Amino acid sequence: MIKVTTLDRREIILNAELIERLESVPETVITLTSGKKVLVTQTVDEIIARVIAYRRQILQQASSQDEVK
Repeated sequence: MIKVTTLDRREIILNAELIERLESVPETVITLTSGKKVLVTQTVDEIIARVIAYRRQILQQASSQDEVK
C-alpha cells in the first residue's frame, strides 16, 4: 500500500499492486486495474519511488521470515 494525496488534498492509501498505468498530464493520473482513475499531487517519479519502497519492504519482510524458519 502507498500513501498519495488527491488534488483536493485528501490523503488516501492505494494498493500498489493494482496500479496499471501512470500518466503526467500535467497532474499525475493513476489508472488502476479496475479502470478507476485517481488524480494525485505527487509526480510520476514520486509514485514510482513509493511503489519500489513498498515492494522492497515486502521482500525484506519475506526474507526476514525465511531466516527465522
